[in-house]
Amino acid sequence: MSIWPRVLILGSGGQLGHELVQSFGGHAEVIACDRNSLDLTSPDKIREKVRTAAPDLILNAAAYTAVDRAESEPDLATAINTHAPAILAEEALRAGALLVHYSTDYVFDGTKNSPWTEIDATNPLNTYGASKLAGEKAITQVGGRYLIFRTSWVYGPYGKNFLFTMLRLGRERDELKVVDDQVGSPTTSIELAKATNKITTRILRGDFGSPSVWAGLYNMTCGGSVSWCGFAQAIFARSAKLLKEKSSTVHPIKTIEFPTPAARPHNSVLSNEKLFQRFGVRLTTWEPALDEVLQIVTQRK
Repeated sequence: MSIWPRVLILGSGGQLGHELVQSFGGHAEVIACDRNSLDLTSPDKIREKVRTAAPDLILNAAAYTAVDRAESEPDLATAINTHAPAILAEEALRAGALLVHYSTDYVFDGTKNSPWTEIDATNPLNTYGASKLAGEKAITQVGGRYLIFRTSWVYGPYGKNFLFTMLRLGRERDELKVVDDQVGSPTTSIELAKATNKITTRILRGDFGSPSVWAGLYNMTCGGSVSWCGFAQAIFARSAKLLKEKSSTVHPIKTIEFPTPAARPHNSVLSNEKLFQRFGVRLTTWEPALDEVLQIVTQRK
């Protein structure tokens, strides 16, 4: 591998992909692919892209993330979230590349009363979660040099996400009702990209030894936890000061009062201890991470 590694980033048009391009762009040769430049439902095109790029590192930030729509599009969700990662794992193994894949808290059913660990039994409640879990298993079965990062409640200063939905609704309505009995760890695309960069840079340098030492599945989220309602309230409290945005009153409701096509876990909090113990990396807590995102949004206004 040269001093400047070749990094293939899939899903570069999404919120995480955008941050990965920014994070790796300064010290790597980045090949960025968005949905327009690579059809993830085509195994042949995926193989061709990887073989042409000849990367040292593959970052798969591409995913089918329309949780509710997945209930009516299971084949498409499976193609992108299960079959595509399996092909990437095979191609990474063939080329000796490092593959990083991002998964989700939705592989769990949310019934545990404490943070979920990597060895807890999975039981997805919806099609999206099932397709992501199958993708994890496919990568693990192929083996090689791979990392699977399970994360949750991802948002950032770019793309479509909960933050921008709340800011838009806040401008339109005086009062909002937001679910208060689903708890998780809001995680920014910025923090995910920073942590991914730190870990993969050291792996490519050989700092952690052979894949038998470090390859596998890790949780990766911001620290702390909050409900969707509490997160919305924090967004409005901070945005009123930083963005001079109109602040709506947020009322807590229960999940049963806001039915959706796909069921959601009540507890999505993940333990990050394995990540810290293996790589010495810990993401910041969700409150200062939110402040950082809002500062960037403020600068764009």
